[in-house]
Amino acid sequence: MNIKWYGHSTFLFTAENGLKILTDPCGPGYGYTLGGIGADIVTVSHDHGDHNYLAAVAGAPKVLRTPGVTQEGGARITGIATFHDDAEGRKRGKNLIFLFELDGLRVAHLGDLGAIPPEDVFDALGKLDVLLAPIGGTYTIGPKEASEIAGRTCARVFIPMHYQTPQLRLGATLLGIDALLKISKGCKIHKLNQSEATVTPESLGEDRLLVLDYTK
Repeated sequence: MNIKWYGHSTFLFTAENGLKILTDPCGPGYGYTLGGIGADIVTVSHDHGDHNYLAAVAGAPKVLRTPGVTQEGGARITGIATFHDDAEGRKRGKNLIFLFELDGLRVAHLGDLGAIPPEDVFDALGKLDVLLAPIGGTYTIGPKEASEIAGRTCARVFIPMHYQTPQLRLGATLLGIDALLKISKGCKIHKLNQSEATVTPESLGEDRLLVLDYTK
């Protein structure tokens, strides 16, 4: 599976059979440039403008924005209900984690998860091959909580998202990637000078932190 980062929480997964899944497309005005992206499926973790910009997608993709299981194009996709804050949604509402099972991989995108989730969520996630987790704090969990979730899910590859970059324009300044790197001493850190990477069951390794670089 190829994983391409478009900035913030927006990733495009391209499966071996050509299926394309786009996560949380970020709207204009937040510093990232999205438009004309081809995708068969789009997942939306919550309806905030930096996560639900469907106009960025070409054609008429299937949009997933509710809890439950969907089978499509050889992929099994599970939406898991969580919250966007540490007060059971009273501050910022609900959030969906999406678990993708395709190409022999288990990949979780945490959306704008706002707190360590309860045990039933960890039970649903199980052991992960790839974890995509927010680390910016303020609106989501920060590096410490994201690292804890990576550990508890035995994630073999951890890809950070939703953090401050030179491009990002949000209502508040988020923590940057250095905040995560400072507490990731036991991980194999790979900082790529590109926005995409290909992962397979054979190439995963163990305890890898994979930092992608945003490019237009």
